Amino acid sequence: MNEKRHEQPGAARVGVRAPGASLAPGSVVGDGRYRLLAQFGIDERAGAHLWRARDGQLRRDVALTLLVGDPADAESARMARKTLERAAHAAQFHHDGVARVLDVLSLGNGITSSEGLLGVVVTEWTKGTDLVDLVAEHPVAPLPAARMVGKLAEAIERAHQSGLVLGLDHPQRLRLTTDGTLRLAFPGPLPDATLRDDVKAIGAVLYLLLTGRWALPGGPAALPSAPHTPNGRLVPPRALQPQVPIELSALAVRTIEDGGHGGIRTSAAILRALEMAVEAEERTQLIQAQAAAGVRPDDDGTVWTTKRPVKDRARRRKLALGVTALVVAAVAILAWLGMLAISFFQTDPDTGPPLNLATPTATAPPPNSAAPPPPPPPGQAQIGAAVVPTKVSVYNPDGDGDNTSRANKTIDGDPSSTWRTDQYNQQFPTVKKGVGLIATFNDPVNLAKVTIAGGSADTVVELRTADSANPDLSATHVVGTATLNGPSTDITLQQPQRTQYVIVWITQLAKNGGKYQSQIGELTFLPAT
Repeated sequence: MNEKRHEQPGAARVGVRAPGASLAPGSVVGDGRYRLLAQFGIDERAGAHLWRARDGQLRRDVALTLLVGDPADAESARMARKTLERAAHAAQFHHDGVARVLDVLSLGNGITSSEGLLGVVVTEWTKGTDLVDLVAEHPVAPLPAARMVGKLAEAIERAHQSGLVLGLDHPQRLRLTTDGTLRLAFPGPLPDATLRDDVKAIGAVLYLLLTGRWALPGGPAALPSAPHTPNGRLVPPRALQPQVPIELSALAVRTIEDGGHGGIRTSAAILRALEMAVEAEERTQLIQAQAAAGVRPDDDGTVWTTKRPVKDRARRRKLALGVTALVVAAVAILAWLGMLAISFFQTDPDTGPPLNLATPTATAPPPNSAAPPPPPPPGQAQIGAAVVPTKVSVYNPDGDGDNTSRANKTIDGDPSSTWRTDQYNQQFPTVKKGVGLIATFNDPVNLAKVTIAGGSADTVVELRTADSANPDLSATHVVGTATLNGPSTDITLQQPQRTQYVIVWITQLAKNGGKYQSQIGELTFLPAT
């Protein structure tokens, strides 16, 4: 994707610069360490200038959030210190949806008084394109938009669990990565930003993707504002773009607006709502694809049936008579069999006592008793009860994961609720080495077997163990392989492996028409006893 520089109208008027200082491509900041390359936005609320720069010491590109202001202005200096403190706390936070904070500079600590800066937040550079560029020509389709926002919501939820506010309520702080996911590229929350502000920002980003309009105050001049009704209510995205599903349209509005009932106020609630919206949209698209292919939605008899039963009294009367006749016949047959049994076992004066079917050397098992399981083959461990991991997440060392919001569907006990990979135009490893799921357990387990249910036929998987939750592929160990076929596939290890992290790594996708995509319904992890 092409990276574009955004020239900001009135940029020279934003912030108070010290005499002789200049922010322009080619100039240096941070006591001469960082050379400015291109400006990507301005958050006027904080006098924050967003730049791409070159680190002269480490010879790498970085993202800079420059807090511009006069050090003699006590209030501006205080607000800048608060932002820098929050950014420093975020340096301990790691998530694919947020660029890593590398350094925080302040006056006397990396910044000289002659630079006209109150602080600098240095983060890793995010390759890709601006969020504003993404929606400049047309909105994003609903399903990709929901998946993009899901990545951000996941990052916000993780940060909020740690008590951190990320501050993504300005669209130019976000970038679309080369893997097609949204990322907070310029962290630096406002001094007074709250957890609720982060949540509202998720709704605003969803609204922007669906409509091309920004629904919060303080957006860039390049973006049109979201319209409101005469009574001040936000116009739903569906009213602007009819193709937007009602679930996503309502989610965006309910997340942004503060008043009324039914509002969404936590990132966890957004994640749940997004999962349901994505599932509904995927189901809709599948039905539409089946209809286009000439397949009736209810051809399988149950899954996609939406028709109400026909109210036919004559048919129901015939059915009732037929059932009654069958019941009477069954009762008569059972009575006849009972009489035969009584006469067979009854004592006969001419033949002696009733026949004893048991022998002195064998005892018949009691009714309904289950036969003991067969012993394992020689050299194979005895399998114990299944253990459930703490979580399952997408593992993708070549970039961000596929359909990350549904990874935990593989351990919900329902094989019909599935996780799917993205759809690819080429088979692995042409586009990348593979993609998979990593299961994390609270404590190490002595793994002996993994069962994969609801998987796409002809999908080739490797079972790998790892020593951490985010390992390099080269640091993992293959302990089993299989080609998925049938309702479920077992992968039995030759020797049990003690591990806390298990990866189901897909090396070959199922072919679906001219595309490649695989799904997994349920993962069951069985330890050795």
